[in-house]
Amino acid sequence: MANEAGVAVDETAIASIARHVLTTMQVNPAAELSIMLVTTEVMSELHERWMEEPGPTDVMAFPMDDLVDESRRPDAPEIGPALLGDVVLCPAFAAAQARNAGHGLPDELYLLTVHGVLHLLGYDHGEPEQEREMFGLQNRLLADWQAAQQEAAAREAQRRHDTRLLGTVGLDD
Repeated sequence: MANEAGVAVDETAIASIARHVLTTMQVNPAAELSIMLVTTEVMSELHERWMEEPGPTDVMAFPMDDLVDESRRPDAPEIGPALLGDVVLCPAFAAAQARNAGHGLPDELYLLTVHGVLHLLGYDHGEPEQEREMFGLQNRLLADWQAAQQEAAAREAQRRHDTRLLGTVGLDD
């Protein structure tokens, strides 16, 4: 992970959701991907160079060429360790989308991370059927990760409470 955007983000959470997607999609655990956070200027340059579209965008995915095979996705279980590619996020661009969607920048970055990783795994949304499949999977992966995060936080809160309670009980004995 490289944060060149000049925006403080929870890099651990972004890595966690990317790992969640790869694990859920049964990608070999030794597979690697790179996540970069960039400025709007850098994203504009990438968007214009690689997509021939002006201005910045929220997320871009650059899969490794040797994994691009329309007949087989790299999330197939028989795929071994590999460098999947790069996910590039633009927090400044994503911030406006987050406001419009009614949630914060972290949630938007988590969504975009899932989106980018799915692109690396061969998913696309150019056709209506592809869009339904990819966005449905994206929403499920995001919801499952968020639920796991909430469950972990609740367990940790309960552990802290139990520790305080047991510590207090032990002092009275």
